[in-house]
Amino acid sequence: MSGNTFGTLFAVTNFGESHGPAIGCVIDGCPPGLALSEADIQPDLDRRRPGTSRHVTQRNEPDAVQILSGVYQGQTTGTPICLLIPNTDQRSKDYGDIGQRFRPGHADYTYWRKYGLRDPRGGGRSSARLTAPMVAAGAVAKKWLAEKYGTTFRGCMTQIGDEVIGFESWDHVPNNAFFAPVADVSRLEAYMDALRKAGDSCGARLRVTASSVPVGLGEPLFDKMDADIAYAMMGINAVKGVEIGAGFGSVTQRGTTHGDSLSPQGFRSNNAGGVLGGITTGQDLEVSVAIKPTSSIISPRETIDIDGNPTEIVTKGRHDPCVGIRATPIAEAMLALVVMEHALRHRAQCADVVLAQPPIKASAR
Repeated sequence: MSGNTFGTLFAVTNFGESHGPAIGCVIDGCPPGLALSEADIQPDLDRRRPGTSRHVTQRNEPDAVQILSGVYQGQTTGTPICLLIPNTDQRSKDYGDIGQRFRPGHADYTYWRKYGLRDPRGGGRSSARLTAPMVAAGAVAKKWLAEKYGTTFRGCMTQIGDEVIGFESWDHVPNNAFFAPVADVSRLEAYMDALRKAGDSCGARLRVTASSVPVGLGEPLFDKMDADIAYAMMGINAVKGVEIGAGFGSVTQRGTTHGDSLSPQGFRSNNAGGVLGGITTGQDLEVSVAIKPTSSIISPRETIDIDGNPTEIVTKGRHDPCVGIRATPIAEAMLALVVMEHALRHRAQCADVVLAQPPIKASAR
């Protein structure tokens, strides 16, 4: 394995580079008979794509997806689905000055030491642009899970840099560039404008959830649902931390509080994040991820060149001052891919009869 395929029964192989002619993926294992077209996939890609506001990179990629195989007369055939996303707005000349130097915080140094060469144009294979095919694959998984079990996915930003974002309503999320669950984002806009003017960047914290998840998904000991969620989220560019349920907050909780009490009506709380013993409870899956500051900034940074000499570097080009702004659809997609994988595994081992049982729902969301 070379690290480019995610999943086993629903296997997604990612290909391409940031400044190559195209990026994409091959999905192997999608069940046949799912009605599928580009229109089912494009909305999630539009939510992730660059150039949508002044607060993100101004690289203007339409991210128009093409289905090349695996679909006939509007239905999946059970054969590999190839999804292609052309790159149309590369500006490789912006990276001409960094081919011999390493950008702090980037994978330049590690790629060079591992492979003996690297593609400096936009980070090549290490670019966050390679998250687009995963969003496309996640859209396929979302549709199948919604039709089969009624499972839905949503996410929002809960913090950007120093700015903590309260929760008002999920309805606000699609109405602003930050995926923030609040009506007024003027404070966030001012924060980002000041950050860009300073030539700096910041990190973010995201929340992503899955609702109407069947009970019983997850395979202990080492393929626990929460373990695979953490694995998937850490595979997203720039993610440096993952929490399930109460996460690190459970350190200060007492056992009388943290353990989610059960009643005939369901669970009283969801500190476990919808997973017990690595197996889903039927409650919402609750995941939080921490995203580091963007490494590509115009402020001068100390570094070395390929000969080990000290030097300085300024990263030109078009970059997100906070990569977390466009990461919500990515986290949703990766969560959907994990749930899809485990749903297919559970069907294979335990059949649909168990999943058909109504899940226990938490009385507190």
